[in-house]
Amino acid sequence: MTNLGFFSSKLSMAKSLDITVIGCGRLGSILASHFSQQGHNVVIIDRDRSAFPRLAEEFSGFSITGDAAEMKVLQAAKLNKAQVAIAVTGKDNLNVMVSQLAKTVFQVPIVLTRILDPAREEIYRQLGLTTISTTKISAAAFLQTLQQQLKEKL
Repeated sequence: MTNLGFFSSKLSMAKSLDITVIGCGRLGSILASHFSQQGHNVVIIDRDRSAFPRLAEEFSGFSITGDAAEMKVLQAAKLNKAQVAIAVTGKDNLNVMVSQLAKTVFQVPIVLTRILDPAREEIYRQLGLTTISTTKISAAAFLQTLQQQLKEKL
């Protein structure tokens, strides 16, 4: 099973969810593998076929090679049936565009958007997107760890 350390508990759902992950990089592959291993129905999209070997060996979902900016790719992924969409590509503009489509066109109830540039996060939130700034989260973790190390060692 994918070890997420701080987050190893199951999602508290009575039934399995239909989850679409956009982007099969380091983050997307971990999330998709984790959800799959929990018994959820997972579809992962990436434009680069060579990204899929990052998925856990036990991954039982579907992988779709294609550009998530294209409607036909999102339709092939049956995004309209997803209860959750998570956009975690390395491109903020693509994440935002796909998230807006998931929310407005495909009516996905829960849409999470990874944002790398924290300066843009507020703008995207004003568009009604639920954003997660991995840059801010990483900075906070470094600062917290440094503070802890200073207390322990100095």
